[in-house]
Amino acid sequence: MKKRLMRLGCTLLMLPAAMAWAGDFKVTLLGTGVPNPRPDRFSQSTLVEAGSQKMVFDMGRGVSIRLWQAGIPMGSINAHFLTHFHSDHTIGVPDLWLTGWLQPPYGRRTSPFLIYGPKGTKALMDGLQSAYADDIKIRLVDERNPPAGIAVDAKEFEAPAVVYERDGVKVSSFVVDQGDDIKPSVGYKVEYRGRSVVMSDDTRLSSEVVRQATGADLLIHEVAVIAPDLLKRSPSFQRIFGHHTSPEEAGTVFARAKPKLAVYSHIARYGDAATPAPPEDAIVQQTRKTYDGPLLLGEDLMQFDIGETVTMSRIPASRNP
Repeated sequence: MKKRLMRLGCTLLMLPAAMAWAGDFKVTLLGTGVPNPRPDRFSQSTLVEAGSQKMVFDMGRGVSIRLWQAGIPMGSINAHFLTHFHSDHTIGVPDLWLTGWLQPPYGRRTSPFLIYGPKGTKALMDGLQSAYADDIKIRLVDERNPPAGIAVDAKEFEAPAVVYERDGVKVSSFVVDQGDDIKPSVGYKVEYRGRSVVMSDDTRLSSEVVRQATGADLLIHEVAVIAPDLLKRSPSFQRIFGHHTSPEEAGTVFARAKPKLAVYSHIARYGDAATPAPPEDAIVQQTRKTYDGPLLLGEDLMQFDIGETVTMSRIPASRNP
């Protein structure tokens, strides 16, 4: 199965892109994991570069490290977006906000930290400003960092809505379904020069994701697998698994939406000491029951160029600019 994925990746790389603006619309997976503390799969985060705009969607554990490995100064991000308020999607916010303000090459933000999200985003940022008030005060006096760079511009919206338009880039939000207790929760669609990238966020099988992603160049979708015995005996895991999309269900989404390329992120594999989690290969195998089109199991620092075709490459994890 791994060889099959590698062959697909190589095929994607070799496809022609004569009509594309090379490197003008690019997506990098900064974190493809879940709350589990795995160094190879940091928590959920995605970088989208479109023309002059650099945007980060969700800020899970390790987002600042992956940006540095990708050669992107934290202070250069134009806008930040949240999908919902689970900690594995927000725990990197204070790091990106505070460290991006510092003036060595990895930071250098001189304008306010612009962040978009559903209701609750302002409260999150107000709390962080209160929690780090002493640190901010010290650095303003001691290091004389620019005051504008630590300011916060938090903008809330109610999906569905166009939430960001700048230099030909349009970002739209749409409602996804994580269940009645996890609201608000949104996905995002980024459009640029007639091309589009859709990010599902955490969701159950969703007809709205199908609608938004129909004909998209790239669909980034979550997925979850669980050991059957664990699912039977654990009410807690039954609830958790009920908020997510199985590989067969995700395959149904892909088959209906027909993106140029479907990529898995927020990859959840549930198991315990008594019942090991299903292997990653099982995710693709199960997806193939309902979908036979272009598919990749995402990895941290996978990068996709969006043009006439979608091409994949990898940034070495050892990179240390």
